[in-house]
Amino acid sequence: MGRAKRIDMGGIVYHVINRANGRLRIFKKKADFEAFERILAEGVERYAMRVCGYCIMGNHWHLVLWPRADGDMSQFMRWVTLTHTQRWHAAHGTVGIGHLYQGRYKSFPVQGNCHYLTVMRYVEANPLRAEIVDAAGDWPWSSFAVRMGLEKELPISRGPVALPANWPGLVALVMEPNDLAAIEKCLKRGAPLGNERWVTQTAAKLQLQSTLRPRGRPRKGTGHL
Repeated sequence: MGRAKRIDMGGIVYHVINRANGRLRIFKKKADFEAFERILAEGVERYAMRVCGYCIMGNHWHLVLWPRADGDMSQFMRWVTLTHTQRWHAAHGTVGIGHLYQGRYKSFPVQGNCHYLTVMRYVEANPLRAEIVDAAGDWPWSSFAVRMGLEKELPISRGPVALPANWPGLVALVMEPNDLAAIEKCLKRGAPLGNERWVTQTAAKLQLQSTLRPRGRPRKGTGHL
């Protein structure tokens, strides 16, 4: 059975992630990171995509996207992933040798309120949480570095919610376990992140109701006779 067609609507924020095939480290040197940022910048211009946040790690990346129209995210991500795969293989002399990514990207919608700010913290603090830097601003391959004054070709959108004045301090704080658990659950299942009413409504709009149901078989004795 084929995979269900992905539905994405304009005006909704999405957290997007993809990982390298076999956890391969595809971003090793400065040129690798810069090449991907250029592709993102080209994609923004081509599809008028709003990138609110991003973080590129050694074997995966996070994006926070805010598409304008229905279907924009799918088109943008299809182009970004294909273009990066082609250019990476060409640059590393591995054309025709295996897949670069483990599969198609994963995403989940995010309510444009405090939940958006939580996701932004999660993304921009990724290098800090991975303990590869002492401060989030020390990692140059993220939107946080741009906010701290590092110039990039990739434009960063202000997003649906203004970041508070103490944003650097918030990114530096250890995230609450409940917030981390909620995001990790959405990452695994593709479920919407927000308040209960918004989650229910958004899941219905995007046909994501299955992501809200408990996994596994029903317990014995709970079925209908």
